[in-house]
Amino acid sequence: MTFRVGLLLVSLALAAALVGPWLVPHDPAEQELARRLERPSTAHPFGLDELGRDVLSRILTGARVSLAVGLSVVIVSSTVGLVVGLLAGYLGKGVDLAVSRLMDLLMAFPGILLAIALVAVRGPSIGNVIAALSVIGWVGYARLVRSQVLKLREVEYVQAARALGASVPVILVRHVLPATLPTLVVQATLGMAGAIIAEASLSFLGLGVQPPTPSWGAMLDAGRAHLIDAPHLTVFPGLSIAALVIGFNLLGDGLRDVIDPTRSHVR
Repeated sequence: MTFRVGLLLVSLALAAALVGPWLVPHDPAEQELARRLERPSTAHPFGLDELGRDVLSRILTGARVSLAVGLSVVIVSSTVGLVVGLLAGYLGKGVDLAVSRLMDLLMAFPGILLAIALVAVRGPSIGNVIAALSVIGWVGYARLVRSQVLKLREVEYVQAARALGASVPVILVRHVLPATLPTLVVQATLGMAGAIIAEASLSFLGLGVQPPTPSWGAMLDAGRAHLIDAPHLTVFPGLSIAALVIGFNLLGDGLRDVIDPTRSHVR
């Protein structure tokens, strides 16, 4: 049930991001200043913002930004974390010690604060947001993969491959990597939710996607000044963020239950 609900929410978000802007008859950048802050109506189901732009069109366009940033961060972070975790867990000794100390150092800093600092130095843009979130994002994947590899390198088929003279790359790619991928996929699904929240937070602070490109975080920031007279400016972007994050969390939990059914009984 958890998996199905999560899959439904994520599928709806993907469909809205891919085809939604083509179905909405309004340009997300088109302004109607005479009708600014207009409440939801038949013509504009989510109302108009402070510049008279259609909120529904901007939310659907902003979904593309959130999903693109989240997917990019997850791909970069999981790839780096996978490689680092494989090498640290299998090679051990000096490599493992050095990587572990680096991960401990990065984990000592709150991720969002480090991302804010990096974006503030490099300047706000989608590329810098992805880079800043990936700098700390790979650590969680590396720790997870490392713990898996520490167990896998002691199993019989890995030791047999080593005894037969297989090289380290061959052992890692053929024997260790396939066993770590299911857990990595679950972590990546949950990581999408975190990346989406982080992107919205940076945009809310003015450090993320810059106008006129729509962003859910920036829409929340703009709507703060109109909480009383135009609550729809914050309600709909907030619900969009919540629905997408909940969807990825439920999808990740469902995948985890499929991969390891015993966890569902423990909970």
